[in-house]
Amino acid sequence: MNKVPESIRKELAALAAKPENDIDFSDLPATAKQDWRGAVRGKFYRPVKQQLTVRIDADVVEWLKEEGKGYQSRMNDILRAAMLENVRHR
Repeated sequence: MNKVPESIRKELAALAAKPENDIDFSDLPATAKQDWRGAVRGKFYRPVKQQLTVRIDADVVEWLKEEGKGYQSRMNDILRAAMLENVRHR
């Protein structure tokens, strides 16, 4: 693992301590709505997986497996959709 040189660490620390009001954004172009067309939030986000053992009714497992490989991912997608729906209605 490369060690960050002391000079760079000092520069980064100085930048982190600088108030936002002191940062010059004048050379940063403004963005328009069309600049973000096609952008995808969380494209590279990979949630941490946790291995566990669950008991699922046999007919539910068969239904998930009917589509072929990836039934565990489909189960996760279904559970995530239910979770997000629940969170949205709180």
